[in-house]
Amino acid sequence: MSDAHTPDPTGHELVPVEPIADPGLPEHQWRPTDVDPAKEKRAERQVATLFGLSAVCVVLFLVAYFTLDIGDNWHVVFGFGASTMALGFTLGLALLLIGVGIIHWARKLMGDHEISELRHPARSSDEDREGTLQALSAGLEESGIGRRPLIRNSLLGAVGLLGLPAVVMLRDLGPLPGDKLYHTIWGKGLKDKPMRIVRDEIWTPILASDLEIGDLVNCQPDALKNPERYDIDPTEVEGVNLQIHKSKASLILLRMNPGDIKPGKDAEGKSRENWTVDGIVAYSKICTHVGCPISLNERTTHHLLCPCHQSTFDLADSGKVVFGPAGRPLPQLPIAVDEQGYLVAQSDFDEPVGPSFWERDYYDRW
Repeated sequence: MSDAHTPDPTGHELVPVEPIADPGLPEHQWRPTDVDPAKEKRAERQVATLFGLSAVCVVLFLVAYFTLDIGDNWHVVFGFGASTMALGFTLGLALLLIGVGIIHWARKLMGDHEISELRHPARSSDEDREGTLQALSAGLEESGIGRRPLIRNSLLGAVGLLGLPAVVMLRDLGPLPGDKLYHTIWGKGLKDKPMRIVRDEIWTPILASDLEIGDLVNCQPDALKNPERYDIDPTEVEGVNLQIHKSKASLILLRMNPGDIKPGKDAEGKSRENWTVDGIVAYSKICTHVGCPISLNERTTHHLLCPCHQSTFDLADSGKVVFGPAGRPLPQLPIAVDEQGYLVAQSDFDEPVGPSFWERDYYDRW
């Protein structure tokens, strides 16, 4: 870099230049609300009015939610129904009014002082941190929230009411499941007609003699194909209901050497020795971690592996978890054979299938 007395490429001598003087801050301009108490009060009322209108919009949201049907044919604009337009408009306006009120409050009533500060290291000193806390306290004081109860109370009321739409809209998540998570269609077999186990997709019943040691078969309940056989209304296994039943009732059959099976205990503490047929065991196909379908079988160990997160279950030991994040064994289905030698379910699972949920109980089976 050239010094002040070295000629530059043009042949001129460089002349040192004095640094630009700090111009300082411009003279503070007082706002009308800073010098006129009447205008200050009027601004305070305006802010409170905005918060109050926000609360009114929340009430209108609730009214629209409970009075306008989702299927209402009154289309307002661009094909949107009255319910959609009313809910979106009222909730959006409620949020907007709170935002406008806070901006109006900051511009008209909060402290208005210009400050400047030099840059500091990334890590502030202890003194700066203490100063920040003091500045925060001063900011709260300058906001006037402590001495402006009208604004404070109206803001708290408007923000508090905003929680109601969130609570109300939880209703749209659907009806509570009740006890549906505890039962599957396997339990709807009749005393004289136990539910047959059939192969998935081809719906053919399975003879116990058809399976050899090491065979693994994906299965479904016969009622999904032949509901009348079990006095089930056919409409109950159609459309969405069919998919729900399949997702909960999906089953895996595995045949192994009967001597390899370690019978566990059921929910009542009774042995599961009579839950198998000549080494054939039946378990839910739904992983107890997050509900993935599983069927990766290690034939020599009788371990079943979930492809999603590698949870591994021992089908020779009551579906016990031997590896991975799953926290519960696979639910086992008690099976038997009917008069014709076909595999059937003795009853429903004695515990819910799939991932855990809050109300699900657990018992020690070992």
